[in-house]
Amino acid sequence: MQSIRKWIGFVLLALCAASATAQEVLLKPFVLGSKGSGDVTQKIEATKAALTKAGFTIAGSYSPYANTTIIGVTNDELRSTAAKSEHGGYGAAMRVAVVKVKDEIQISYTNPTYWANVYRMGGDLKDTAAKLQVALGKLEEYGAKGLSAEQLRKYHYAFGMEYFHEDNEFVKYGSHEEAVKAVEAGLAAGKQGITKVYRVDVAGKKEVLFGVAMKGAGDSKMMDDAYLMSEIDFKDVKSAAHLPYDILVSENKVFAQYARFRIAVSFPDLSMMGANSFMNIMKSPEAIREALALTVGGKKDAR
Repeated sequence: MQSIRKWIGFVLLALCAASATAQEVLLKPFVLGSKGSGDVTQKIEATKAALTKAGFTIAGSYSPYANTTIIGVTNDELRSTAAKSEHGGYGAAMRVAVVKVKDEIQISYTNPTYWANVYRMGGDLKDTAAKLQVALGKLEEYGAKGLSAEQLRKYHYAFGMEYFHEDNEFVKYGSHEEAVKAVEAGLAAGKQGITKVYRVDVAGKKEVLFGVAMKGAGDSKMMDDAYLMSEIDFKDVKSAAHLPYDILVSENKVFAQYARFRIAVSFPDLSMMGANSFMNIMKSPEAIREALALTVGGKKDAR
């Protein structure tokens, strides 16, 4: 009788575990707000207007390549939640993409809850997610089979690749103000093909997020926005809101996520080898790291 009770207890525990697993929410990196015909310029302006009406501040925008515009947005929840954790400033802005694919215009954006977990923030940004849905709609989440919050908070693509906390530290300055000034100057000069798209200051903390455009040709094409996305953003629904790349000034130090983490967490289902794979952009992480390091006043081998 005792063995039967133990067996029943085991079965009940297994069923409870299975139920919990079935109910676990799987998150995806991007949200498709809407798609349809129309004029691209009008769609961009309408998108910005809808975001502003929903309480977002337009931090900046750019067109990294033809038929694609990226808009960086922030709000009070993003800036304040970013202040609650180490390097939470990476999540101080969300990115919205307006992309024309043949005769269809897609409006998509980064999924706040996905990225809140990726950046190990002190909140899930559900209010921001709800406001983006009101402003831009929500047809589907996409860009991955789906990962749990727990998986995202300890994410790395494969053995030997970086975690979130293993970002590049490029250079240390005498003060926060000196560090921000140096980054602003480096982006304005644009000598490495890295220029500013937007700046967002984290609320109540000496932390500043810069969204940056990357332009390269010839030997430096591996860090070029257009080249990178031509290799990895190949599906029918575009993941252009992966861009722009980030630089973070925290206190008196300048950081950026290593590309093997930053790209992989945007495209977690991308294959390691074959057509449209990580193998095709194998040299990109180092090319990006070197260009960013030199832009912010660090050395070429700064890590």
